Amino acid sequence: MNKLDFINGRILDDATLDHQLAIWRFKSKSIVFTNGCFDLLHLGHIDYLSKAKDKGDILIIGINTDDSVRRLNKGSSRPITDEKARATIMAALGFVDAIVLFDEDTPYELIKKVQPDVLVKGEDYKVEDIVGYDIVSAKGGRVETIAFLEGYSTTAIERRIIAAV
Repeated sequence: MNKLDFINGRILDDATLDHQLAIWRFKSKSIVFTNGCFDLLHLGHIDYLSKAKDKGDILIIGINTDDSVRRLNKGSSRPITDEKARATIMAALGFVDAIVLFDEDTPYELIKKVQPDVLVKGEDYKVEDIVGYDIVSAKGGRVETIAFLEGYSTTAIERRIIAAV
């Protein structure tokens, strides 16, 4: 198995996700879930995700498909990087245990399936407004926010690139 096969093995479909969740639950692993587009991976993403991983044993990241990103109205040029590339890049991070693509407008159904012990989003959300708050709270899990690393965003990077052209 080469390294890319190992990395791509972290990108899970529904059946593989179910199997892996059963293994992690059997081993009493604490599962952390977060989600996003993660278009143009930058230092802010790394900081946020490494802090999310510190909140449990297993970090699962839900990544919006290309169609889902387009529906979020982030701009006509988004996503800049396609879903396969975004998922593979994220799966290559050593602290990421699993990547799951989702095509819905929100990760609600994916959160319902994963049943994370900890649900994490950025500090721009109020905890009770985070999608999946009801699911995680009902099972006694935690919903937390993480401060963003100042000065880093995909939108800011995109603007600098356009200005330089």
